[in-house]
Amino acid sequence: MAEQKMLKFVNVDRDMPEKRVPNLRTSDFDEIYQQFAAEKAAEQSSRCSQCGVPFCQDHCPLHNNIPDWLKLTAEGRLQEAYEVSQATNQFPEICGRICPQDRLCEGNCVIEQSGHGTVTIGAVEKYITDTAWEQGWVQPIKPYAERSESVGIIGAGPAGLAAADVLRRAGVQVTIYDRYDRAGGLLTYGIPGFKLEKEVVERRNGQLAEGGVTFKLDCDVGKDVSFEELRKTHDAILIGTGVYKSRDLGGPGAGLNGIVKAIDYLTASNRHNFGDAVPEIDSGELWAEGKNVVVIGGGDTAMDCVRTAIRQGATSVKCLYRRDRQNMPGSLRETANAEEEGVEFVWLSAPKGFAGDDKVTGVYVQQMRLGAPDVTGRQAPEEIPGAEYLEKADLVIKALGFEPEELPTLWDTPELEVTRWGTVKADFVSKRTAMDGVYAAGDIVRGASLVVWAIADGRDAAGSILADLNAKSAIAAE
Repeated sequence: MAEQKMLKFVNVDRDMPEKRVPNLRTSDFDEIYQQFAAEKAAEQSSRCSQCGVPFCQDHCPLHNNIPDWLKLTAEGRLQEAYEVSQATNQFPEICGRICPQDRLCEGNCVIEQSGHGTVTIGAVEKYITDTAWEQGWVQPIKPYAERSESVGIIGAGPAGLAAADVLRRAGVQVTIYDRYDRAGGLLTYGIPGFKLEKEVVERRNGQLAEGGVTFKLDCDVGKDVSFEELRKTHDAILIGTGVYKSRDLGGPGAGLNGIVKAIDYLTASNRHNFGDAVPEIDSGELWAEGKNVVVIGGGDTAMDCVRTAIRQGATSVKCLYRRDRQNMPGSLRETANAEEEGVEFVWLSAPKGFAGDDKVTGVYVQQMRLGAPDVTGRQAPEEIPGAEYLEKADLVIKALGFEPEELPTLWDTPELEVTRWGTVKADFVSKRTAMDGVYAAGDIVRGASLVVWAIADGRDAAGSILADLNAKSAIAAE
């Protein structure tokens, strides 16, 4: 009788890849998780219950066929596992590293609900695709036939890159325009290397370039080229700019030196790790070494900031968040990693203002409590009267989230419709805007969200673009 390869969750415990010890991993920006060995990946995959209604798949924005590639991994059929994984996701090795699996696939695993501990889906996903690259299973992009139509994509983040991959495989001519000097968007300049080593992103960018995608970098639409000019150049336009405008924070002393935006801080750190010259780091403005650092916010960007500050040699790193641990929006896994590395979380606290003459010396902290639920159902934080204190700070990093830039104004295109939140108004299924031949995908439509949602949106937009191009070709042929 053949050995049962699956449903081993009863007698095989959940096991994550080993993490490098904190005092070693905080000395560099390398990824903290070790790679699974083949035997361990197969063992952990074999814990999957192969349930009839896979909640892991249902709660994945890409609807990845997780049970099938777990089964293939358990059976040692890794190349087939990679092909199943790649069929629904352009960048599985990236999602395996940075998706908040605890809130998505793993958080909805059936065996987790039964008390056996979830399957380590993300770690296996990363292992499958890293192995595929090592073994040469990742094939170059080679369309069966070239098409004459061209698509211009504004933004080289995950939405734009995913759409470019789908379109290029269909033979469409694709040009990506991006304001930065490297492609990847927040994958390159926002997310630190200890979560996503940059070689992983550059490898995918290289695959797209070798497959015929044209990258026009250091190209700021609205300045270097007009939106209208791009519409005349291409048969379709996809807007995938993301949201880069930082939410600000007022209060007394908010304009003091030493109070910086998270995106500026993380971009400078990533540039420094690329070996670029970064004057703001050389001057110490965006460098945490020897400083008491306070990060304001509780999302994944705040986690990136506190862990970066630790690696830069900060004297102390504290994170202020106005709610408690259970109500924070960031990944619980990332919070645990940060605490292991020496970050102190100050729950139920909010900034009231900042001390200092020219440069910040402290944050006035208002202690909070949770009151009645707000419109979202979360308990609303409220001030505790008289409960204030001064927290010493030499560097304050504002990680309060992001908002869309005013694209109609920046691009001199008032006919581009936006919502009351400033996001581009597009159909949530087709990604079509009201402008003929113009589509939008990712954070610029849904607001600041997850990389995996941007990839899903980019794939959907590419599908709509192809359908519309095919319809136009059919009409022209009549």
